[in-house]
Amino acid sequence: MCVLEIERKIGFSNDLYIEKQSEQIKKRIDEFGGKLYLEFGGKLFDDFHAARVLPGFKPDSKLQMLLKLKDHAEIVIVISANDIESNKVRRDLGITYDIDVLRLMDAFTSVGLYVGSVVITQFSGQPAAIKFKEKLETLGIKSFVQYIIEGYPYNVQHIVSEQGFGKNDYIETTRPLVVITAPGPGSGKMSTCLSQLYHENARGVKAGYAKFETFPIWNLPLKHPVNLAYEAATADLNDVNMIDPYHLEAYGETTVNYNRDVEVFPVLNAMFEKIEGVSPYKSPTDMGVNMAGFSIIDDEVCKKASHEEIIRRYFSTLCDKKMGQKNDQAIQKIESLMNQAGISVENTRPIVKTALLKSETTNGQPAVALELPNGQVVTGKTSDLLGASSAALLNALKVLAGIDDSALLIKREIIEPIQDLKTDFLGNRNPRLHTDEVLIALSMSATTSDVAKKAIAELKNLAGSEAHSTVILSQIDADTFRKLGINLTCEPQYQSKKLYHK
Repeated sequence: MCVLEIERKIGFSNDLYIEKQSEQIKKRIDEFGGKLYLEFGGKLFDDFHAARVLPGFKPDSKLQMLLKLKDHAEIVIVISANDIESNKVRRDLGITYDIDVLRLMDAFTSVGLYVGSVVITQFSGQPAAIKFKEKLETLGIKSFVQYIIEGYPYNVQHIVSEQGFGKNDYIETTRPLVVITAPGPGSGKMSTCLSQLYHENARGVKAGYAKFETFPIWNLPLKHPVNLAYEAATADLNDVNMIDPYHLEAYGETTVNYNRDVEVFPVLNAMFEKIEGVSPYKSPTDMGVNMAGFSIIDDEVCKKASHEEIIRRYFSTLCDKKMGQKNDQAIQKIESLMNQAGISVENTRPIVKTALLKSETTNGQPAVALELPNGQVVTGKTSDLLGASSAALLNALKVLAGIDDSALLIKREIIEPIQDLKTDFLGNRNPRLHTDEVLIALSMSATTSDVAKKAIAELKNLAGSEAHSTVILSQIDADTFRKLGINLTCEPQYQSKKLYHK
């Protein structure tokens, strides 16, 4: 039993969202005569951004919603041939997009969802894409190809013709709801949907298109923190939230969309008219199916969570720049969003100051501050046995379990043989235990120590904690924090002056 009462304020009703969203999708299927191609933006079952800015939203909410429709739904996974060729990596998982396609298929089928096929888009004979297609065929997975179309998306006459969409493979589907998803942005989801509308129409099949994007939330104000947090998350993509002018003109109603959808809407409208004779939509907002705004039950909780997310994105971008992955423009964009929201690091993320002060008191050694969901703060310092993140983790578990700070959770006799293994046999220069190693050591200790056993039992209560490190953590430590549900930020500094960091 947890000694400290953990309070997690909820601002979003997940159950209400699933109910409203599934109802809306069913309605949209009926409107199009029983066949709907639904473009799924964002992450389908691991949407941690939404979970952070909408407390109560579960990362697999979209998946749970689809499960309510699983007898009617078929999933098609889209991947760009260019992303295969360039070995594009999902940074949150550290795997390439082609590997993620297989991961997604396993994840969907394991819960009973039907994956119909994989579509390789923007194909022009890329060798890696050909090899991936062969691999899919070997695995018994149906795959289709869509080609680079000259003039896409603006040359509508050419695109909507036998020389445009007509060259693409027709994707064979069997269910009324076809969910088009992908490992990441820029995969070609929308063009896949439009190509299918062309082919379905050519076969005399009535079909429709809709878009499922969680952000920006169309019925929240333009500068609402939830929408600003979305801009912060996409700062490197130059996405900008804006009032939908087409919706305002058609209905006299102010709604929020983002620049890419607004800019391309006239082109999409022209494509709909050329394919089907008439466009079903008067605005980009019309195309969307998003009931997230109707599921917010405490706006203040969501505002606070979004402010915190903007700051986290700020630190993430600073670190990305340090690693050569982002530029000053992305940083300046988030700084502008911080000004718009009226927030700063000092007033929004106080654990930053705590971590820096801890480092100062330990001769500039790396330090970590961790704020538990109840607001209590613990710190961790670098020692000869443990890294700062490992120490902070153990100290947090002590607090949660009501264990005295002086108590030893893991004996030196357990830690030192692990250090010897790392340095003498595995080629590591740093003997200190990483967070995953210290948790394994703690689990071993729990077999003989009641104190360690009490600490292990509190791991689940770390979810929702906030952590800040005075140096960029290793991928191993960052991944461990993520798996435990701890929101991590780091100062844009490396612990050492080495050129190579992992």
